[in-house]
Amino acid sequence: MNILLLGKNGQVGWELQRSLSVLGPVTALGHDEADFTQPQAVAQAVRALRPQVIVNAAAHTAVDKAESEPEIARLLNATTPGVLAEEAARLGAWLVHYSTDYVFDGSGTRPWVETDAPAPLSVYGATKLEGEQHIQQTGCRHLILRTSWVYAARGGNFAKTMLRLAQERERLTVIDDQWGAPTGADLLADVTAHAIRHLEARPEEGGLYHCVAGGEANWHSYAKYVIDLASQAQEAIKIKATEVAPVPTSSFPTPARRPHNSRLDTRKLQTTFGLTLPPWQQGVARMLAEIL
Repeated sequence: MNILLLGKNGQVGWELQRSLSVLGPVTALGHDEADFTQPQAVAQAVRALRPQVIVNAAAHTAVDKAESEPEIARLLNATTPGVLAEEAARLGAWLVHYSTDYVFDGSGTRPWVETDAPAPLSVYGATKLEGEQHIQQTGCRHLILRTSWVYAARGGNFAKTMLRLAQERERLTVIDDQWGAPTGADLLADVTAHAIRHLEARPEEGGLYHCVAGGEANWHSYAKYVIDLASQAQEAIKIKATEVAPVPTSSFPTPARRPHNSRLDTRKLQTTFGLTLPPWQQGVARMLAEIL
């Protein structure tokens, strides 16, 4: 199958170049070749390539910045994905798209299921929800994966920030009232490739799914895990921090509101595609082994 990958230079896009290669030829485009602020230019690229599968890993993910530039966020997260969906519908192609836990308001403690009513708190969450809806409304064959707390060895991430701060400061304060599952870009990419192959045989099982690593954490427990592993891993990592103190979200005011409960229920994904999603600690430990 011929695959068009958009957003090749992001964390997920980089991993998708690896995972999708076993399915067939992959044309991978970055911002320079497919500028999501120019939806018609992106549509022309799709028409020229005529892929059987479009995988969209491009997005506006700067959550706080989106509050001050909602129109750009809407263009990248909703309008252009909608145009992609229209092109996919014309071609009879599959569209794979990634969404977010931020479509929910973060209330309660129960993991969110796919049928729960969205109620985003931020521009980012609202525009990502619009993107989902645009795709669904076109009637194209689609797979939307909602995920959370994505990290990768390549590029910046929360774990790297915590390691840097732990080497600079004796005391860290980390939020302990936002819950989710740190999810590796490599895991997302591998699930995507598996799902595409599955949907070739069972196209009726396309749709919306939650995809995160197993278990749950808050940012404080995530930071503690990272720092403890780094302390054990290597003498060269001189951890200065002797205290990692839990604090509420209110201690770190931000332009965009964050959901407190970002737990996502993945039973539908695991059952449909015959998958077992590993505990989040497994992926984080692998990433740390790579960067330390």
